[in-house]
Amino acid sequence: MSFGNTFENDLMKLIFNGTAIANIADNAASSPLTNLYVSLHTADPGEAGDQTTSEATYTSYARVAVSRDSGGWTVSSNTVTNAALIQFPQATGGTNTITHFAIGTASSSTGKVLARGALSASLSVSSGIQPQFAAGDLDGSID
Repeated sequence: MSFGNTFENDLMKLIFNGTAIANIADNAASSPLTNLYVSLHTADPGEAGDQTTSEATYTSYARVAVSRDSGGWTVSSNTVTNAALIQFPQATGGTNTITHFAIGTASSSTGKVLARGALSASLSVSSGIQPQFAAGDLDGSID
């Protein structure tokens, strides 16, 4: 089974922009998420993992909130990309080699991973390094 292209785009807009799918789904009426949270990982968190699985641990690390709307995410032609710079806190100690990222539901603890991916090259983080993704660096699609 495969989803139709229009529905794939609609589904991505529901998740990343909070845009309802007419007659099928709406954004949670009582308390919808207003942000999604990007996390850094030292290994693939996997399909069964959560946002804490292999999560970065360098000193000062924190997940970054990205607004769940068109200012945070661009959805077009069945592809989602970050619409603006995503900048993590600068490391003040510790070291990590970052190989993956995830997009999830929580600012801390065991948030649900909605999407994940590998970096094109690993990033060594140590004191003074500030990881970031330029607009358009994170992208993905539903196949």
